Amino acid sequence: MIKKNLIISFAFFITIFQTVNSTENNIYKKIDLFGEVLEKINKEYVDEINQSESMDSAINGLLQSLDPYSAYMSPEVFNEMQTETSGEFGGLGIEVSMESGVVKVISPIDDTPASKAGLKAGDYIVKINNTQVQGKSLIEAVDLMRGPVGSGIELTVRRQGEKKALTFFIVREVIQIQSVKADLLEENIGYIRLTSFNENSGKQIKKEINKFEKNNNVKSYILDLRNNPGGLLSQAIKITDFFLNTGEIVSTKSRKASENRKWFAKQGDLTNGKAIIVLINYGSASASEIVAGALKDHKRAILLGESSFGKGSVQSIIPLKNNGAIRLTIAKYYLPSGKSISEVGVSPDIDISEKNDDFRIKTETDNQLNYAIKLLNG
Repeated sequence: MIKKNLIISFAFFITIFQTVNSTENNIYKKIDLFGEVLEKINKEYVDEINQSESMDSAINGLLQSLDPYSAYMSPEVFNEMQTETSGEFGGLGIEVSMESGVVKVISPIDDTPASKAGLKAGDYIVKINNTQVQGKSLIEAVDLMRGPVGSGIELTVRRQGEKKALTFFIVREVIQIQSVKADLLEENIGYIRLTSFNENSGKQIKKEINKFEKNNNVKSYILDLRNNPGGLLSQAIKITDFFLNTGEIVSTKSRKASENRKWFAKQGDLTNGKAIIVLINYGSASASEIVAGALKDHKRAILLGESSFGKGSVQSIIPLKNNGAIRLTIAKYYLPSGKSISEVGVSPDIDISEKNDDFRIKTETDNQLNYAIKLLNG
C-alpha cells in the first residue's frame, strides 16, 4: 500500500514538473519568436528602423495590454518625472488615461487652462498639434502635451454626441491647484468643493467643517467631488472618516498578500450626523470614488449627479536596471459592500445630468448643485 502511494505521488510530481517545464519552454519559444520577428523587420522592412525604439514600443504594448494605467517609462522620461521642474514646464490641467489607442480625459481640473478651454471628462484626444495620438503610449502622449509656460498647443478631440471633431487651442500654464474651496450656501448649507486629494486636503477640509460647525445655522452639507481625478489614498480615507463613526472605508486586494489591506473609520463624525449630499460626475475618479462609494454604502450620504469614472486600481512605480521604470497596477480597490470600482464606477442615488452646453460648476448653469440645494432645503 505504501509502495503504491509512493508511485502515485512520484507520478503526480512528474506530471507537475512536466507541466511547469512545458510552460517555461513555451515562454522561451515565444521569446525566440520575438527575436526572429525583430530580426526580419530589421532586415526586410521598407524603411530603416530604430531597434531601441521598437523594443520600447514592444514593452509598452505588453504593459498596455494589461490595463490603461500600466506603462513603461524610458530612462529619460523616468528622470523627468523624478526631477522637480516647477516653473520650467507648463501643463494643461487634465488627468488622462489610455483607451482604444487614444488619450481619454478622466477629468479637467478646476481653474486650469483645460477647464477654461472647455475640455470635458470622457473626451478623446486624437491629435496633439499635428501628431496623431494613435500608436503613441500614454507617457509619450503626455510628454507631447508638456511644454514651456506660455506656449500654445492645439488638441483635436472626439466627444460623445458630437459628429465632428472639436479643436481646442490652449496656452500652457504652471498648474497650481487649490484643493479645497468652501462656501456657505443659502445661509444654512456648508458647501465644500474638493478638486484633488493632495497631502493637505484632509487638514483643510477639517478646518472648514470646524468653521461650519461653529455656525448654528448650518443644518446640512454638500461635498462636491465633480471633476476630481483623485490623488492620495491616505487623504481619501481621512476625509471619509470625518463623516463616519464606524465601519469599513475601503480595502485593497492583490495577488500579493502584503497588498491586501482594510481601513476602518474611527469614532467621531465631525458633522454630528447632519445630512450630506455628495456631487459626482464622470470626472470623479479613484480617491473620489472611494469617498463617495463608502458614504453611499454606509447610507451616510445621498449621491447626486452622474456615474463616476471607474478607476479603482492601485499603481506602483517599479525601477528597472536600465534606469527606466514601469508603472504597474498591483491591486484593486473594493468598497465596504465588496464591490469593485474598476471600470463600473459608483452610481448616484439621484441621476441628474449636466443640462446645458454652457454648464459650469458652481454657477447659475449648475443644475446639479441647484437640485441638491432644493433637496436639502425642502
